Amino acid sequence: MRTIICAAMLLSTASTAFASGGIWCNVDDTAVTFDVGAGVTRGMGGPTFNFRGDLEIKARPVGDGLRKTTFEDSNLTQYWLDGKELRLNVYREQEVANAFNSVELTILTKASDEGAYDGQYTLAVYDNAADTDKDGKPTELTGKVSCGAE
Repeated sequence: MRTIICAAMLLSTASTAFASGGIWCNVDDTAVTFDVGAGVTRGMGGPTFNFRGDLEIKARPVGDGLRKTTFEDSNLTQYWLDGKELRLNVYREQEVANAFNSVELTILTKASDEGAYDGQYTLAVYDNAADTDKDGKPTELTGKVSCGAE
């Protein structure tokens, strides 16, 4: 009886080892450098886990709080992955001297090959100190992005 239970547990563990994959996107262009990625389960709606990322806005001064941003699970606000598209929306807010700044990265891609996705990114950066009109409009940077999924 123990042999059957152990064998069933081994089979169960082996099948879950193949029950996840990953998504990732990266860019290194004249405006920004970023690398984001997460694990993705197969089944249960495909939730992500262990989302991480780093972003650097090259035009921002060294030491500026918006120049470098680190992302974690809670910053991945939306994602979509099917055989045709990979879409990510990543948002992070920062408080500086009772004022809020934000970075929002939107990635829209289409499948170009099996497991490969190419498209555009839009990075919306809101800098409260630079918003002299107080209109709340962010500065936008755009470019090409390559992503992958397995």
